[in-house]
Amino acid sequence: MTAKSTSSLRLRISQKAETILRGGHPWLFSDSIRDQNRPGSVGELAIIYDRKDRFLGMGLFDPEGPIRMRMLHTGKPQKVDRTWWQQHLTTTLDRRRNLFDSRTNGYRLCNGESDGWPGLVLDRYDSTLVLKIYTTVWLSRLNEIVELLAEQVPHERLILRLSRNIQEKALPFTEGQILRGPAPVEPVVFLESGIRFEVDPVRGQKTGFYLDQRENRRIVESLSAGRRVLNAFSFSGGFSLYAARGGAVSVTDLDISPHALASSDRNFALNLNDAAIHRCRHESVKTDVFDWLASPVASPQSFDLIILDPPSLARRESEREQAIRAYGRLVQSAIKLLAPKGILVACSCSAHVSTPEFLEAVRNAGAQSGRAFTELQTTGHAADHPATFPEANYLKAIYLGLSAT
Repeated sequence: MTAKSTSSLRLRISQKAETILRGGHPWLFSDSIRDQNRPGSVGELAIIYDRKDRFLGMGLFDPEGPIRMRMLHTGKPQKVDRTWWQQHLTTTLDRRRNLFDSRTNGYRLCNGESDGWPGLVLDRYDSTLVLKIYTTVWLSRLNEIVELLAEQVPHERLILRLSRNIQEKALPFTEGQILRGPAPVEPVVFLESGIRFEVDPVRGQKTGFYLDQRENRRIVESLSAGRRVLNAFSFSGGFSLYAARGGAVSVTDLDISPHALASSDRNFALNLNDAAIHRCRHESVKTDVFDWLASPVASPQSFDLIILDPPSLARRESEREQAIRAYGRLVQSAIKLLAPKGILVACSCSAHVSTPEFLEAVRNAGAQSGRAFTELQTTGHAADHPATFPEANYLKAIYLGLSAT
């Protein structure tokens, strides 16, 4: 990599793209390429040279996708061999070395582009690792990645998850394939802050659990003592278990999926040895959350803490305005159900809705409610889910505290 070779795939790009890549952005789009010396293959290592014929960076090439190249490195030339990949993984793992104690063995080990592994995510659930791939550029390197993980991350099994858009192109690899170790014979159970959760790493959403909300769950626990809690879009009950352990009098789960509610029930059963969780009344309601919040079934001022954590409401840019309005409707409906001194926790995982847009929607809905409130805090990404470029910055939450009247 220290000198040009006739066999290397070499690209030259627009001046604007040079500036963007030097600024740390990990994607090179197809319309930014001005010249390349030959056609490239999927996953091939490509080198970018600037206008002065100097090495700018290197990455993995995709001849078909709009993101034509995913950057691995910018700066001085480096030799990419097995030693380079080993050190690259070590650096990623070192960022997590002191983040968690023995009470948490479920967390993200690699967060894609923001950790220098574009389109690749690695999650740990106790002794089970789940590797999720979002782009075909990694397929030719999967066997090498399996070997690297075996060397540096002790685990019992490694499971492959594939983004829907690449599943048909991934053969011989398949969605849910066990890359290493035995298949799980029952749901995997892991610890988060001392709470036991089950996860289906083979078929569950994402890699099986929403690990990115851990820090918000911990905050909810600290706010829950003596409160009646409503967990809207509850999924498998993450916020609910933390609220119960925090001393909530009752927790009501709302979700449209009976499978998600059943998982929440099982997670409560896993933790009945905790006295606070055992005391908490837990109810599950299968419903469309939007309809339930706005229906007469929901009594005004019947909850002291409400968590709104919907799935992404804008999966593409064209849905952004609609999603912003939907966040506002959710907040307007939820505030009516909050008792005096109640707390609303509103979350968004929609990358196409920016943090300022989301916060403005929530604040405006709060103001339109006519109820006085204080903004307690806002949160973003946890340390094991770093976001180093704008498109990666998807997670945001805001906490509103109502007044006593």
